[in-house]
Amino acid sequence: MSTHDAHAPSREEVLVGIDRPTPPLLKTIAIVLAGLGLIVFVIGLFIQPDRVWQALLVNWLYFTSISSAGVVFVAVQRITTARWSRPIIRFLEGYVAFLPIAFVLMLILLVGRHHIFWWSNHAPEIPEKRVWLNPPFFFTRVILVYLIITVLSVWYIYLSVRLDVGILPESGAKWARGLRERMRRGYKDERRELHSTHSLQGRLAVFLGFAFAFGWILLAWDFSMSLDPHFQSTMYGWWFFMGAWVTALASWTLIVMAWRRYLARYDLIQDKHFHDLGKLCFAFTAFWGYLTFAQYLVIWYGNLGEETHWMRLRLIEGWRIPTLITVGLMFVLPFFGLLSRAAKVFLPTLVLFASSTVLGLWMHRYLEVYPSIYGVVANIPFGIWEVGVTAGLLGIWGFCYLSFMDAFPRMRVLLMTSPYRDEVQVPVDPRTMEPLPAHE
Repeated sequence: MSTHDAHAPSREEVLVGIDRPTPPLLKTIAIVLAGLGLIVFVIGLFIQPDRVWQALLVNWLYFTSISSAGVVFVAVQRITTARWSRPIIRFLEGYVAFLPIAFVLMLILLVGRHHIFWWSNHAPEIPEKRVWLNPPFFFTRVILVYLIITVLSVWYIYLSVRLDVGILPESGAKWARGLRERMRRGYKDERRELHSTHSLQGRLAVFLGFAFAFGWILLAWDFSMSLDPHFQSTMYGWWFFMGAWVTALASWTLIVMAWRRYLARYDLIQDKHFHDLGKLCFAFTAFWGYLTFAQYLVIWYGNLGEETHWMRLRLIEGWRIPTLITVGLMFVLPFFGLLSRAAKVFLPTLVLFASSTVLGLWMHRYLEVYPSIYGVVANIPFGIWEVGVTAGLLGIWGFCYLSFMDAFPRMRVLLMTSPYRDEVQVPVDPRTMEPLPAHE
């Protein structure tokens, strides 16, 4: 990645304009979308209950997995002690605001399980699946796993934001002043806080990474793969969360572009950042493609009916065209499009390929859920219920994100401007402020 700048901007230089409030129109649009989605969902409960519950599952999987992946990428930046992303990483940290709301939505989703999951209406014939999908075991498992991911994610981002709130208590919206004051309690001197936070985040980042990988493999099995009574794949969970990972990077790329333009901070958010983001999008698009083909290849040459039917269903009748479009959006366009450096730093092309991934993953989630429920169809079930619920979840996600970005400092000001910012490259005991031996 990029080398660290020799000249660090002063704190006053960084703060110029970054507190500019988000346009009220954006929050209004988010609220309107959320309201429309709620109306469509409630009407659908009386007209097409199956469809609205299934649409809620698709969108819960989409928005929640992306948000969770975004937070874990922030944690990975700590594990690698990355410096290139400091001016832009706060724009990704805002993804955490949706995760607690997603927990509530998951509980609501479980209420409508009879409209989604076949196994909630009659016991599976396969003995092992009868045990695994037993409702009490299922509920306990998914709630506990998702709760662990959410708690670790919120805790990690809280520590990150607290560093900046401690030195900038007035940076943020007035409605969040009380929250910022509570976060500042016990805040010590800047150097000690930097090292103690960095040390704790180093441990949390590792636990969060494992929780994300293991947790989303489990949630992918339970909420997505289990919709098919017979299909199972050990690569399914990896395939699922890596789709979320690359889409988190693609959506972050789009959001960074928007923030740079809105804050007019072309000096802090530079073309090299987009080059780095483009390389990340390209690399993980390639990895997602590898996982996709690896899963497909094993199923193809194994030629076992309980496996091949899952792939075959998505390549026949009404599902064929959406499947091919999804492959094009998730892999063909971004992979070949982002091969060159020019495509990564020329923003119109970067917007095109990042948007392709963001849209492609929604279709991916749709094709995970709907074919397993509806089987062979000439015309796919897609209409106002899917569009309305998607708009509603987009509105909720947008409102959560904008609220987070209004409440706290927009950039990692302390790590960008502190005279001690590069001491964290060498681990220090936060109690004694002495360097730790390399093996620790």
